Amino acid sequence: MEKKPGSKALILAYLLQHKGEVVSSKQLQDASGGASEWARRTRELRDEEGYDILSHKDRADLKPGQYILVSDKRRPAFKRGISKETRAIVLERNGYTCQMCGVAAGDPDPFNTNRTIRLTLGHIKDKSKGGEDIPSNLRAMCSNCNEGLQNAAPIKPDRLQLLSQIRRATIDDQKEVLEWMLRKFKLRAVIDE
Repeated sequence: MEKKPGSKALILAYLLQHKGEVVSSKQLQDASGGASEWARRTRELRDEEGYDILSHKDRADLKPGQYILVSDKRRPAFKRGISKETRAIVLERNGYTCQMCGVAAGDPDPFNTNRTIRLTLGHIKDKSKGGEDIPSNLRAMCSNCNEGLQNAAPIKPDRLQLLSQIRRATIDDQKEVLEWMLRKFKLRAVIDE
């Protein structure tokens, strides 16, 4: 009995048939056989297998939900090399929160109310720029932030910038930050009245 091709192979075949043409996310999902993970398979084709698949994050003339396979010539690609142990170390170190936007695993997804936040690992220095799959080069990120970065992460605020933002916030927001920090670090508040 012949094995049926997987969703990634189906997406690749569709993109190769439509090389140089703009295709929609609906077309890619349909081509995948209706797979719910079609976007992940498309990213794997781009990031791990080196296919030159562009989206609106790469080209201003593309709208969200549009993709184009520019060429069938592949770039050098990278294999996943993050072990379960490394993943556990990074997630624990980062308090199971996205290091870009601060959401925690299990929080409601602000972009899709039907699901909760799922954390992934993102590279600080991208593999395409020489970064390694080691804990010091990895950080916990929600899939929304990780998918949107495209190797161009904003710089984290330094301590002075962060404190100045908190100082400018309302008292209620400052108290919320304090309560969150106390919960995160399992501390008790000692407040002089």
